[in-house]
Amino acid sequence: MLSNKLSNYHIILGSASPRRQQFLKELNLPFIIQLKNTEENYPKHLKSAEIADYLAVLKASAFKNELKNNDLLITADTIVWLDGKSLAKAANKEEAIKMLEELSGKMHEVISACCITTTQFQKVFHEVTKVYFKKLTKEEIEFYITNFKPFDKAGSYGIQEWIGYIGIEKIEGSFFNVMGFPIYKFYKVLSEL
Repeated sequence: MLSNKLSNYHIILGSASPRRQQFLKELNLPFIIQLKNTEENYPKHLKSAEIADYLAVLKASAFKNELKNNDLLITADTIVWLDGKSLAKAANKEEAIKMLEELSGKMHEVISACCITTTQFQKVFHEVTKVYFKKLTKEEIEFYITNFKPFDKAGSYGIQEWIGYIGIEKIEGSFFNVMGFPIYKFYKVLSEL
């Protein structure tokens, strides 16, 4: 299994995301969490998956001179891509409401990128999932934002929460990718190491 294959590595997850931590636990991978403050700024000419890839690599670069020979660092980023622009995390309730109003009744893409870094190599990959929202009412949006406070999530929603149950008509692609991690591709890449 994967944990045997990676037993020579000291796995570091550079993410505070409880969902990403849960994914690694459920893959039975022993890891430690190490966080670095990274300004999530990217060049304005980047589009769609380029943004997620760039930010996943940027987060890894904060560890550049600290990795030891047996360290394997995992960093990731998720963006919501709608109508040619990226929706980040909302700073407050008003921003979160505005985002969900924009997503309402439309299809958007959720792009999760992962960067695996060691002292020997770096590999970046991503997954794209299309998510279709029904037309949400103002009451549904307000209820969700007030009760679930999704300010740590790209696009201001979690597919695994109430809004996902009542608001998402269908998805095309990986459900787990929308939760914030391209888990299938991650497993495949690590299996091929």
